[in-house]
Amino acid sequence: MSQVPFVIKLGGAVLSCTETLEKLFGAIGQYQQQAQRPLLLVHGGGYLVDDLMAKLQLETVKKDGLRVTPAEQIPYIAGALAGTANKLLQGQAQKAGVAAVGLSLADGGLCQISELDPELGAVGKAAPGDSKLISQIMAAGFLPIVSSIGLDSNGALMNVNADQAAVAVAAALDAELVLLSDVSGVLDGKGRLINQLTESEAEALITQAVITDGMIVKVRAAFDAAKALGRPIEVATWRYPDKLADLFDGQSIGTKFSL
Repeated sequence: MSQVPFVIKLGGAVLSCTETLEKLFGAIGQYQQQAQRPLLLVHGGGYLVDDLMAKLQLETVKKDGLRVTPAEQIPYIAGALAGTANKLLQGQAQKAGVAAVGLSLADGGLCQISELDPELGAVGKAAPGDSKLISQIMAAGFLPIVSSIGLDSNGALMNVNADQAAVAVAAALDAELVLLSDVSGVLDGKGRLINQLTESEAEALITQAVITDGMIVKVRAAFDAAKALGRPIEVATWRYPDKLADLFDGQSIGTKFSL
């Protein structure tokens, strides 16, 4: 049985889909009973932030698929991600009988955060940090649910792209990583799933505008992760929760990014 930790990055509109979350945590609960390997969730919550920004009548601006985060907006964004989104997921876990702990990238020094680009504002770049606390939490049988909010070395709140946060968390734990989102994986020009992809093939698809927008960030983060971890990374969908047990067992259900 594999004891290599398994990091699941949860993204897209899944936070608004209670039925899917119930099935997801049901699958996690069943898997944990077999105690094959420790699991950890990393999440974003872009739709919650978008809703909040609209209510506050604040403009949402993105640059290369990343949210521009002015310093005056970071308290709202941190509240939506580390607060509302994190506790929504923890609540669904609890409902499914999964013992979960809600955390951020800052807890136990899990990730080291630095400014990514001054033009993006309070947006951080995550590097692997100290995994001791998170490893102890998993060893005790808990599911860590980690928001993509971190703190820089000065203690300032930073918003980190959740895909990139998941990469850093997986690197800190020397874990396998799957990026679960709305999409099944990378699709070719005819809408068919590509089961495996190399970096040169992916860059060609970006040049041809087959891979576009936020998916570019996801694809490049996946290859960064594959290089950092020295193992393939998968992008798959949460839309078919019945397939998740297969995924936890090491079977591919999406697109594998190979070195």
